[in-house]
Amino acid sequence: MSGHRFSFGNDRIGTMETVGLDALMIRLFDTIDEANVGWLLALVERLRGTFGDHLVDLVPSYTTVLVHYDVLALDMDQARARVRQAALGLAPAASAQGREHRVPVWYHPTVGPDLARLAELSGLTVDEVVRRHCAKAYRVFALGFTPGFAFMGLVEPALAAPRLTTPRQRIAAGSVGIGERQTAIYPSDSPGGWNLLGRTPVQLYVAGQSLFNPGDSVRFEAISRERFIELGGDPMPLEGNQP
Repeated sequence: MSGHRFSFGNDRIGTMETVGLDALMIRLFDTIDEANVGWLLALVERLRGTFGDHLVDLVPSYTTVLVHYDVLALDMDQARARVRQAALGLAPAASAQGREHRVPVWYHPTVGPDLARLAELSGLTVDEVVRRHCAKAYRVFALGFTPGFAFMGLVEPALAAPRLTTPRQRIAAGSVGIGERQTAIYPSDSPGGWNLLGRTPVQLYVAGQSLFNPGDSVRFEAISRERFIELGGDPMPLEGNQP
């Protein structure tokens, strides 16, 4: 780690990096791990308290928290001092587990054009790919890309697959995919390069609110085409949806 160092969690060392006149990047870890989430969310709550009305925004991610503060109220040294104060005695809180979500998915090549290819790459059957993708709960690491898009993980190594070399120009809202060892759902029609397994009828971003938040857990459940349509899903495949 590089930057201004500080202690957290007794024997752990983090860093602060200046990323603008009014922003600090707080780095607690160097590698992505589900165990990081509790620490990062605990720090977010501490930072809300130490910055108070001088806080503009907080953006947690895989290993970092981006802090935007009121530069008219605090200078850089004062902002760093508040970060150090927030980190004192930090511990991951049990309350940082977030909400649990169950998301129904119709896994089928019609709406998951990469499903068969992923099965071939992994040496598994399509049914086994689906079973394994549904076998665990995934933590929400961060939100980004488009409103409501949640980066989740980690999928088991056998299911990991690189993103497409050439992203698709349009992916349907509700499409469920894998990129490297992460999984995600496209909340709206958009371009994208994740490997698509299926589609969910669940709406992820409504009235300016995201269904998922960092720290939440998500478990996928396979459903039939009939159930998918009954729940309001759109079964129409996209034109030119091959990679």
